[in-house]
Amino acid sequence: MSRLMLHPAIVLMAGLLAAPYAVAQSSGTDSNSTKIATQGAVLQGLDKVTARISTFEVPFETRVVFGSLSIQVRACHKAPPTEVPESTAFLEIRENLESTSTQDLFVGWMFSSSPAVSALEHPVYDVWVVDCMKASSSAPEISG
Repeated sequence: MSRLMLHPAIVLMAGLLAAPYAVAQSSGTDSNSTKIATQGAVLQGLDKVTARISTFEVPFETRVVFGSLSIQVRACHKAPPTEVPESTAFLEIRENLESTSTQDLFVGWMFSSSPAVSALEHPVYDVWVVDCMKASSSAPEISG
C-alpha cells in the first residue's frame, strides 16, 4: 500500500516542473492551443472562531485583508477545459500583528484540487484557492 502513496513534496515538485511546460504549450499561436488569461484568483477563507466562510476575489498585485491576514496573489494558472480541472495560485499571506510589523505565514503555490498539499497553517484562519479570475479582455470561450 505504501508503494502507491507519493510523498507530497514529490507531487509538488512534479507540478512545479510541469507548470512552465504547460504555460509554454498554452501560449503558442497554434489554433489547437488554449490560453486562459487570468487577472487574479478567487479564494475562500474560513474564520474558525465564527465558523464563517468568505469568498473573495484578489486581483494581481492587490492586497486583500481577511481578518488579521493580508493576502496578495502573484500568479494564477488555470488548466484548459479539455484537461482535468485545476487552478494553481502563487500566494503571499502575511499576518498583521498588533504592532506595526507583519509576519510572513505562507509564500508559495496553492492548488485548488489538493488544498492539503500546500496549505496555510494558522490557528484561526484557513485560506484556499477556488479558481482563477478570468481577464475581462479575454476572448469568450467557444465550445464546439
